[in-house]
Amino acid sequence: MTAPKEYRRIMLGRKSANAADGLQGGWIAAGFLFGIDLTGKFPPTFQEFNAAMRDIWLAQNPGKSKVAAGLACGMLHTICHGAQKGDIVLTPDTQGNIHFGEISGNYFYDPTYELPHKRPVHWFGKYVHRNDLSEALQNSMGSVGTVSNVTKHGPEIEAILGDKQPPALVASDPDVEDVSVFALERHLEDFLAANWAATPLGKTHTLYAIEGETTGQQFPTDTGPIDILAISKDGKELLVVELKRGRASDRVVGQIQRYMGYVLAELAEPGQTVRGVIIALEDDLRLRRALSVAPNIDFYRYQVSFHLLPGGGA
Repeated sequence: MTAPKEYRRIMLGRKSANAADGLQGGWIAAGFLFGIDLTGKFPPTFQEFNAAMRDIWLAQNPGKSKVAAGLACGMLHTICHGAQKGDIVLTPDTQGNIHFGEISGNYFYDPTYELPHKRPVHWFGKYVHRNDLSEALQNSMGSVGTVSNVTKHGPEIEAILGDKQPPALVASDPDVEDVSVFALERHLEDFLAANWAATPLGKTHTLYAIEGETTGQQFPTDTGPIDILAISKDGKELLVVELKRGRASDRVVGQIQRYMGYVLAELAEPGQTVRGVIIALEDDLRLRRALSVAPNIDFYRYQVSFHLLPGGGA
């Protein structure tokens, strides 16, 4: 069975410094590991790749954290191996334009270039300015370092490309119980990330960042991406935040526990603890029952409100 097409924003160099080269040369590329040809060195899973390459990355980047290593290896694996032929790439240039292309080939190594790990891309010649995208897609594209998965905005992207009109929203997760809540929470993650400092969690934790660049949204793991990864302001606790997204209570509890286990085993430094937070629209007795025996996971509810104002003057 062919895997569903995915959509990713790929930055070519810091602040898109290498975008012009990639658009002209027909590729996307990444650095992270230098002096190593990765041809034939991609195991089936991200976990195996991370285990094999994390210590090498840390040796090349002394003083960096295991979180930074995990993120770098995850992005490199996604660009070079995880992304499939036919997946769609969105790449910003230095002028704020977003260019669209399709991955057309397998990984190759180019030791002559500063970003040596490359994938061929067929660029469509289609671009729009960032400001012409929906606010939700803009937020998603600015969320995570080199790679950001924007597949949830696939209908909007396809509409831009002119292939078809955006279809009605369908919850693709078979465990979604409430499609209306799923639709609402598609963009809650972006809103939380953009307004993190104003939330109760933002008073004690900051979104994880590397060299000043926020990398804590859709943080890659071997069991899927963490919605939000944060770190306490004293650096002693890593916080895993998961949105319920209308899913069954047992599913979301199991998912956040898997994420927390990954963070504890693969990312936490000696002495760091891991805590979880589940955020949902409505109170949920089954969720509270499950969390009553999981003291390291908290439950938050959010509220949505809006006002209708008369348009005919004061």
